[in-house]
Amino acid sequence: MSRTLIVATDGQAVMRTHDDGKNWYRINIRQDLEYDDRVRCLLVDPANPEAVFAGAEKGLFYSADRGVHWSRIDCALNGFAVWKLVASESDPKVIYAGTGAPTRSILFKSSDGGKSWERTTLEMPEFCAGVNRPRMLALAVDPDDSDDVWAGVEEGGLHHSRDGGKTWERIDTSWSTFGGNSDLHDIMILKQDDGSRVHLALTVIALYRSTDGGKNWTRLPAKESWGLRYSRLLTRKSGSNQEIAVGIGDGTPGTQAAILTSSDAGQSWTRAELDQPSNSCIWAFGANPADPDFMLAASKFGYLYRSTDGGHSWVKEWREFNEITDLAWVPGVPTDLGLPHVTN
Repeated sequence: MSRTLIVATDGQAVMRTHDDGKNWYRINIRQDLEYDDRVRCLLVDPANPEAVFAGAEKGLFYSADRGVHWSRIDCALNGFAVWKLVASESDPKVIYAGTGAPTRSILFKSSDGGKSWERTTLEMPEFCAGVNRPRMLALAVDPDDSDDVWAGVEEGGLHHSRDGGKTWERIDTSWSTFGGNSDLHDIMILKQDDGSRVHLALTVIALYRSTDGGKNWTRLPAKESWGLRYSRLLTRKSGSNQEIAVGIGDGTPGTQAAILTSSDAGQSWTRAELDQPSNSCIWAFGANPADPDFMLAASKFGYLYRSTDGGHSWVKEWREFNEITDLAWVPGVPTDLGLPHVTN
């Protein structure tokens, strides 16, 4: 299968390869997205497998041709730093966007596939204790209900809405028996074969797991369970409700990292094989249902890895980047490369 791999960076916007990593390209000049912009997150458009959204330091951008040309989506997200994007599986027209530092941390919602956006009622204070200005890093939508949305904030806790963002319940206050932690990094909802849900909430130092809709939680401490104290993000093998992975490190940015996999929805974990040690915390994953076994992972300081066995083993790419913020890949290659900047 031919693929386009897309790497979001802090300072070189997005970079891409169309020939399995042999050559990498920066976006060309004279586009709405600056070629040296800070891009925080990526989302493959669920309505178009060739198209990608990019959340950047000053708004939301869109490419309809696998990352070659980018245009601004002129909307309520203008001027906001967009840190996270997630689409509903049951209604792909519904997309949520979380914003944050250096702008206000707010959850936005689109009901028309990303063309227009409106604020929900979830808005964080301008400052917080741990990271100065909070950022909404974690979003998840129930697979069967586009109004059932979960949002996690670094720092600002775990929040749940059953009505598409009109009203909210804060969830992590029930974690006081574990010592509590308001620093949320990721959320995942796994629909099981019997219709039940497994909810996973990843904080900076632990994984919380619930099988009753978030009423009760078990806690898996990162350091004691995985050997490294800083837990950063989760990913799921496309199409599976059991096979997931977690990226961790010894700090941020850190000097050591690991990827661990679970085949039982987060109950037990096995360390994956990296052919070369990472230089910093694992910071991003990329997957696509077009090939569930082909996955990408990246360290904060620019190491890019690929897996062809669903995340159990990883091989480092020759190309290294500046700070990587997110990853995505889409099937196929564009017919027009747009006179790109070649970087090798």
